Amino acid sequence: MYKKVWSVVCVISLLTLLILSGCNNNEKTASNDGANKSTSSKEKIVLTFWDENAGPQRTPIWQELIKRFEEANPDIKVEYVGLPKDTAKQKYDAAISANDTPDVGSIQSSWLSEFSIRQALVPLDDYFDKWSEKEKINKGAIEFNRNTVIDGKLYGIPYTQNIDILWYRPDWFKQAGVKPPETWDEFFNAIEKMTDKSKKRYGFTIRGGDGASIQLQRMMYAYSGIEQYFDENGESTINHPKHVEFVKKYLGLYKKYTPESDITNGYKEMIAAFDTGVTALVQHNIGSYGEHSKALKPDQFAALPLPKTEDGKYVVEGGNTINISIFKNTKHPEAAWKLVSFLTSAESQSYWNQQTGQIPTHADVMNEQWVKDAQHIKVAFSVLENKDTIFYNPAFYLPDYRSILDNIVDPGIQAVMSGKKSVEDFLNEWASALEKSKQQYDKQFNKK
Repeated sequence: MYKKVWSVVCVISLLTLLILSGCNNNEKTASNDGANKSTSSKEKIVLTFWDENAGPQRTPIWQELIKRFEEANPDIKVEYVGLPKDTAKQKYDAAISANDTPDVGSIQSSWLSEFSIRQALVPLDDYFDKWSEKEKINKGAIEFNRNTVIDGKLYGIPYTQNIDILWYRPDWFKQAGVKPPETWDEFFNAIEKMTDKSKKRYGFTIRGGDGASIQLQRMMYAYSGIEQYFDENGESTINHPKHVEFVKKYLGLYKKYTPESDITNGYKEMIAAFDTGVTALVQHNIGSYGEHSKALKPDQFAALPLPKTEDGKYVVEGGNTINISIFKNTKHPEAAWKLVSFLTSAESQSYWNQQTGQIPTHADVMNEQWVKDAQHIKVAFSVLENKDTIFYNPAFYLPDYRSILDNIVDPGIQAVMSGKKSVEDFLNEWASALEKSKQQYDKQFNKK
């Protein structure tokens, strides 16, 4: 269980205030000169909703759900604000610093601790306890959210669950006579065998741009089988020899068996490489199903679990959920809760998760036929329900956990790929940053 104490509010530099002004013209600010914060009794209540992963695949899903909400609640208007995934956290940070947050937002679990420390969110416990559907929401996800914040309160209702997997081209593998990988040795061998540069076809694509750190971390622990993020002495396991071994093999694929553009590729470019027939394998999560299903035929893509460890175990990161939260600056908390409860209801979860391909957190949706029939969700549950599966929990409770990943680890991955930094130096820097953060945390509260 995560430790639940921390009182040091993160100081965000003045520079982050400038980020908010970088929102494009399609992204309305939460204040609008106060127009959405105060209304007369005859006017509609206006709520602003921020989506942390906007784009052509997911924005229409939210717009449809908002349309349904407004039809059911004609006295409330919801203004949708789409934030690109790679900059969403920065824009939330800037909005919190400027005291200009939305009413409601989609929030990643790894942000909850920091945002609650900065007193940006409304505790939802009282609302949740009175909600008729509360018993239907995945209890483990609710408990995880409470355990990752200082005060043990509930700051977000999870509406979707995720798990990292491999997407592969079964048609290509069959033609080449290559077995879909189940072990890490098979994984690396398959990448080599499926590479044919004469056809401009590569065995794999590495995410080297924004967000690379999260995927690399999940691959590292899946390879090593290590269960603890810090050992009993408070030392990070990031630079464990098994992780050094893996990262050398993994980033060593670059340019030999992966496209040269990988070093700067973010999510969109990585997925596009797979969907346009450039690569035979890609590691992401089940949430990219929507993109694959639009770009490829059903027999051209399928899911595989991340390979097993040497002793036959799956290793999965805990807390891989996304939540709907209410920000403290809202002038309409009751209306905001109406929106939260609607977006996390069975009907909304069914629509959202079926379109994206992710796992709902609502028990009623789990019994729907589309969940039972989806190949990639079957793969997900073959891992999640496996008796030998191990869950490790990153240090989400550290307020600067995500900033370490974004500002130290992401650039470090590119430095290794470009040959400017050794794997050992990279992992030592990563581990050192985590250990320093944990030491400050422990010292502040006399933890041993």
